[in-house]
Amino acid sequence: MPRATGDTATLPPIMVGTSAAIREVLVLADRAAAGHATVLLTGESGTGKDLIARYIHARSSRAARPFVTVNCAVVKDPLLESDCFGHIKGSFVGAQRDAVGKLELADSGAILIDEISCASMRMQVRLLEFLETGEVQPLGASGPPRRVDVRLIAATNANLTLLAHSGVFREDLLYRLRVAHIHLPALRDRPDDVAAFVAHTIQRTGRAVRFSDQALALLAGYHWPGNVRELQTTVEQLVWMAGVSVIDVQHLPAPFRTPGLRVVSMVERRRQLADDLYAGVIARTISFWGELYPLFLSRDVTRHDLREVLRRGLRTTSGSYRALIPLFGMEPHDYKRLLNFLAAHDCNVDPRPFRKRTTGTADRGSFTMAMLENPRKASSESSVERPSAES
Repeated sequence: MPRATGDTATLPPIMVGTSAAIREVLVLADRAAAGHATVLLTGESGTGKDLIARYIHARSSRAARPFVTVNCAVVKDPLLESDCFGHIKGSFVGAQRDAVGKLELADSGAILIDEISCASMRMQVRLLEFLETGEVQPLGASGPPRRVDVRLIAATNANLTLLAHSGVFREDLLYRLRVAHIHLPALRDRPDDVAAFVAHTIQRTGRAVRFSDQALALLAGYHWPGNVRELQTTVEQLVWMAGVSVIDVQHLPAPFRTPGLRVVSMVERRRQLADDLYAGVIARTISFWGELYPLFLSRDVTRHDLREVLRRGLRTTSGSYRALIPLFGMEPHDYKRLLNFLAAHDCNVDPRPFRKRTTGTADRGSFTMAMLENPRKASSESSVERPSAES
């Protein structure tokens, strides 16, 4: 279902699947819908978190009221704060007129804050204040705040507990969000639902096409890294492009026809490797110095891979190299060692694109890593230009 801003949902969205896993999700969703508590939806990308959010709203007493969405990964500060809380004219560069925030637009209804793990610390503080007081204060406003009645639903594909332990997500906000926690299982963990999703997708196309039992069995056994979203795209492609009324095994792409084979592009393989390395490092299943570092030195992990791991970390820490230390499970004294290592091997990543700038403030916290002319000298010297205290 497409995302909308300020739409009203009077009927629950269609929920596909009859497996025990999805039945448990719907039981929890119905319980959450019966009350007004804050809801946290977790699960991999493509598992249908936004659909469950709409399901909860549609089955609640707020169903006839607005349902509003905000995506923290798309909108960045100060626009994200303005998007949620509103602003008055001149409160930041580009604020040419007063604007009402989505929290006010969702009054008496619900708001879905998607990818909440991408929210800055400032935004996290403001959300925590809102959850505690129910008050909305637009950016730049000096008058009394307005109280609104909004049901907040948050969604993320990240492990907020790990992020909280690493200091990049507020633990007190996590507690306030996790009043009702619903985890959506990956599609590979509910293969019994694959046939139902296939039938539902075919029905949406309006085509007189079906899959053979053998083809359905192969689809059910696939690991679906993109979950339901990937399945729907695959089925639509086959329905429109196979040119037959019965889609059999020979019509399926190679990854489905060959057990264990996964044909992906080089770009996807590198991205998947970086995702796995980053997930392992922050989950403490991969040691940065004990495992990732030797893999890099042996060239099993490339400079590009390491930079991608750093980019994911800097996105999480809002551009702070110093905050990477606890996030990556390092000791505080490893900060200087990390900077020297990155400089020596030309693995620097500019943190400025990941920073949340404050309007009217110069980028005083911009990080300048020493670009040493002699990498061999860098590995032996202990001096490197320190980031500012804001890094």
